Amino acid sequence: MRHTIWIAAVLCAAAFIVPRDTAAENWPNWRGPTGDGVSLETNLPADWSAEKNILWRRELPGAAGATPIVWEDRIFLTAGLPDKEAVALLCLDLDGEILWQKSFADENWSRGGANAASPSPVTDGKHVWAFASNGDLACYDFKGDEVWALDLESRYGRIQVGFTFASSPVLDGDKLYLQLIHARDSLVVALDKSDGAEIWRHKRATDARGESKQSYASSFLWKEPGNESLIVHGADYATGHALKDGAELWRLGGLNPRNNYNSGFRFVSSPVARDGIVVIPTAKNGSTFGLKGPLKANVYSKTTGLQWKVGTTTDVPSPLIYDGLVYICRINGFLICVDGETGEEVYNVEAARGDYRSSPVYADGKVFLISRRGIVTAVKAGRVYEPAGFSDMGETTSASMAVSNGRLYIRTYKALYAVGEN
Repeated sequence: MRHTIWIAAVLCAAAFIVPRDTAAENWPNWRGPTGDGVSLETNLPADWSAEKNILWRRELPGAAGATPIVWEDRIFLTAGLPDKEAVALLCLDLDGEILWQKSFADENWSRGGANAASPSPVTDGKHVWAFASNGDLACYDFKGDEVWALDLESRYGRIQVGFTFASSPVLDGDKLYLQLIHARDSLVVALDKSDGAEIWRHKRATDARGESKQSYASSFLWKEPGNESLIVHGADYATGHALKDGAELWRLGGLNPRNNYNSGFRFVSSPVARDGIVVIPTAKNGSTFGLKGPLKANVYSKTTGLQWKVGTTTDVPSPLIYDGLVYICRINGFLICVDGETGEEVYNVEAARGDYRSSPVYADGKVFLISRRGIVTAVKAGRVYEPAGFSDMGETTSASMAVSNGRLYIRTYKALYAVGEN
């Protein structure tokens, strides 16, 4: 009954229109404008319920783990269409109305609780690129007209992973970067965003074995002066690649120790960099590594870039860096905060018990965590653990939050929510 009341109240709230701040920050790709999960938006609620701060709820035609992206007055997200066995790209306005829906992939298989709509789309404000786990990649303009489409498997070979391939594309200028790390290959490619033509491809060297050859992580575009590179994570290594030709600039090994090798050590959590710190997560009960540039060649010691190593990792959610602190959300709901300079543990607290697949987001002085069953915990950013809010969406989710227009956008398997002060 509680859930029924929640839905009814939210649907009524859909008629409540909030003016958009024309200076609002866009959220053009997974993990936001700088790719690290940090938003500069303010005046955001710390908690919400059926009675407050839910601006609207829009039922979606299918589930996905992909994060919604936002550009000014347009919201884009992908969805697996169970009735058509396809993956579609949707465009919504800021009132939650679906403006158009385009199917771009003709498969929507589901494995391990995820489906083929796991990678998140990306936009430059004029076009949007959507990618599906079966290798279908398509570009649309904001009117919903297809610009080009490409089957990456026809060019680079079949993508073979145990679950659903989830690596999201990364956009930089005229280039669209993708990491294709799976049981059959370990590739990094750059495509021309205007037509999908290959600009370069780089085959990564790896001696990974078994499931460890597979990666579900996404690349990170590191644009710190003097350290411009694409950080790629998978098959037992994190590597940095030159943006102009994909050449390997540096490599961090030791992520899956050879003296105690785990052939099921597949990477899901993605790397992140901010405040001059690079954080490389691993998997399962492995370690997290802190690096500091300039990085070159093999990174194994403080003389070549390795600053610290802590004996815990996220496994699935990606790390978050803000104001010199690193937040590691464990898959079981423990939030671990470490000093970004030293790796020293600041606190280690169970935020909310559960299964966590979404990556944490910083906004308005708070770190937001979302469990798979829809429990949202807001924690004040800083060196002291202090809960700031607690909300229950009442629906399953594995997508990360988007922040734009003075709102938090939360995508569950059933619907998209807009949350804001009302």
